[in-house]
Amino acid sequence: MIYKYRASIPGSKVFMREYEVKGETTLYRLHDFLVNDLDFSPDQMVAFRGLSPQGKVVSEYGLFDMGDGSMDMVTIEKTVGKGETDILYVFDVRKDRVIRLTLVGEVERAPRASYPRLVAEKGRNPEQFANGYDDMDQYSELPDDSGEEGLFMDDELPEGEE
Repeated sequence: MIYKYRASIPGSKVFMREYEVKGETTLYRLHDFLVNDLDFSPDQMVAFRGLSPQGKVVSEYGLFDMGDGSMDMVTIEKTVGKGETDILYVFDVRKDRVIRLTLVGEVERAPRASYPRLVAEKGRNPEQFANGYDDMDQYSELPDDSGEEGLFMDDELPEGEE
């Protein structure tokens, strides 16, 4: 079985990814894929949180078993079977920053395709250790003739960016 997930960052209208994942893929393998796809540091603590249909956290899967199973023992099929159609990928545990993976549906297996795989993307990758996801596209809507020279006055620029 191949499942299609849409990845989003809560509060961002710019970032979106769609992934196809085999049902037998472990959460650890999915984590490995996400680290490579999003250019995250591979040596950080991460977790997955399974959500109920009402959006409440019902399971937590870490590198070590925290009571619901470890990431290397839990498969995508198992989370879907438990009714966890939304999964939070906690990529910055200290700041509780997440990417929400929402099950879109099932798709046909593509011949000669390697899974998991990225099938659609929009927006740039989030920075793993930033305070949040900067939606720079929000500034692109400012009119060029706004009379403002820029977002910062010359004396407000961060050091080294004059």
